[in-house]
Amino acid sequence: MKITTTGSLGNVAKPLVQKLIAAGHEVTVITTKADRTSEIEALGARAAVGSINDPVFLTEAFKNADAVYTMMPPSMGATNLIQNIADAGRSYAQAIKTAGVTRVVLLSSIGADAAEGTGPVQGVHHVEQTFGELDGVNVTVLRSGFFFVNFFRDIPLIKHRSIFGNNYGGDIQLAFTHPEDIASAAANELQVKGNGFEVKYIVSDIATGDEIATLFGPAIGKPELVWTAIPDEQLKQGMLSAGLPPELAGLITELGQGVRAGLITKDFFKSGGEVNGKIKLQDFVEEFRERYQQA
Repeated sequence: MKITTTGSLGNVAKPLVQKLIAAGHEVTVITTKADRTSEIEALGARAAVGSINDPVFLTEAFKNADAVYTMMPPSMGATNLIQNIADAGRSYAQAIKTAGVTRVVLLSSIGADAAEGTGPVQGVHHVEQTFGELDGVNVTVLRSGFFFVNFFRDIPLIKHRSIFGNNYGGDIQLAFTHPEDIASAAANELQVKGNGFEVKYIVSDIATGDEIATLFGPAIGKPELVWTAIPDEQLKQGMLSAGLPPELAGLITELGQGVRAGLITKDFFKSGGEVNGKIKLQDFVEEFRERYQQA
């Protein structure tokens, strides 16, 4: 098969490309950075350098593809973030239609069923809606839990100030996903026909903040580590001090509020709360320990 992937060689995209190459497929990798070309080619894939906001470029990259993997980059500008994500989704959809692609896998997020109150996740909600309007295309939406690897961002605060937490309590059940599990699920879906428009959750484990702190603490030599519920304004100010754009800081704060309100996990648990990934929190603890020691 000829398969085009987006996301360059990110946390999910790189292992996905490696799996597809190993399975014998001809893979084109979309990247915004020309300096990634040699690394992409070293994997056995072809690089297509351009922007996902450019439907003309995307159409060319999607041409003759039997299947396409789409995702939203973590950074979509300092302002108008939700609109930018929605616009990129429309660029994808236009290119999919023009190029005649009939099989698409979209990486989305837990909470994308909700139209509001979920921070940056609102963006992929709009993209899901756009993809749902594609005629004659088999679309599988993979809604991921929170990425385990996002905890790497907490290492400086844990190391220097022993602060670990978010703007929600440590007793709230959260769904988490390892990028490797997403890559496996996406690779499997891209190699099958699909069945109209489908939404599937890919979740590696379910845990509370308290349970995570209990595992992380002893692994990094801080057995006293506990989950802290950080007030909204304090969380926002901390992100602003770290250099995050005000709009993004506000949206991330709203995401935590959505967790508190149950909006983020409501549909996942309502649909059965199935844990189908292979890499569990206990497995990730070793990755976290190694990254902590390197910091």
